[in-house]
Amino acid sequence: MTPTDQPVPLLVRLDVDTVAPHFSKALAQLDTAMVRELDGCGFDARLRELVRLRASQLNGCSYCVGLHTSDAQKAGESIARIAAVAVWRESSLFSARERAAFRLAESITRASETHVPDADWAEAAQVFSPEELGALVALIVTVNAWNLVGVSTRAWV
Repeated sequence: MTPTDQPVPLLVRLDVDTVAPHFSKALAQLDTAMVRELDGCGFDARLRELVRLRASQLNGCSYCVGLHTSDAQKAGESIARIAAVAVWRESSLFSARERAAFRLAESITRASETHVPDADWAEAAQVFSPEELGALVALIVTVNAWNLVGVSTRAWV
């Protein structure tokens, strides 16, 4: 590796776990509640990680992209599908159910722009039960919360 190939260190802006411990604990509890919802309805672990990955890509959370890439692999996801998440619309590797989850994840992640269109919601409602849809919303909202903390504070580099 040449000096120009060396990784550029990013500095933590705020150690949110230390300076806002009650908030960090509450966010961890939110994550636990979300996982219980997903587990309770039998939501596929691979899709769970791919949705987390897609939201993290959209939010530009480098730490979370790495984390959910690794977690997707551990859940049994292929490298080809993990790599294709960023371009899921142009990929034939994903089912209608997965595509609906990605579309809803993008709509909710970009809610200030999209206002979560009825068509995106209806597509997801066609392939997910109400319980699965509730768990999917919990997943998307929770990963976005983690991403916003990570991107704004660089708490986890």
